[in-house]
Amino acid sequence: MTQDAIERARAVKLIVFDVDGIMTDGTLYLADDGQEYKGFNSLDGHGIKMLKSTGVELGIITGRNSQLVIHRAKNLGISHLHQGAHDKLVVYRQLLGDLGLTPEQTAYMGDDVVDLPVMRRAGLAIAVPAAPDLVKAHSHYVTKREGGRGAVREACEFIMRAQGSFDAQMAPYLE
Repeated sequence: MTQDAIERARAVKLIVFDVDGIMTDGTLYLADDGQEYKGFNSLDGHGIKMLKSTGVELGIITGRNSQLVIHRAKNLGISHLHQGAHDKLVVYRQLLGDLGLTPEQTAYMGDDVVDLPVMRRAGLAIAVPAAPDLVKAHSHYVTKREGGRGAVREACEFIMRAQGSFDAQMAPYLE
């Protein structure tokens, strides 16, 4: 983690996540009847809830449509959910306008080239180790943990540490 990434994280008021490969390990489980299954990490979920409690807004922009993602977003208190986004940059710009934020006040966490248009504009671009080299080259921070295996939690804790809110979030567990 560089000083530049820490400075960028200090300014974050909104973090937006891709789903497959970030909130999940990227594996798509499809049943014969067309039902889709995804596995989400509970550590990631708690990291999201802690970050939200610090006042950072949360969003999801994903190219796929899934009832599972609706349920997960609701469970985590993610109110800015955009599915079926074939042009993630258009959705990202609309979200910034709706929230009155600048790109410098946002973080985006993605894992593939379809995420690059947003990652290249966000103040803090975060990728996972399995991302293609091109995606990692355009990232300010690459997590140590893989997508669906604690990468989201790591990113949330990174932002909380940069913003000085991590210790307060841990205090209830250390009393």
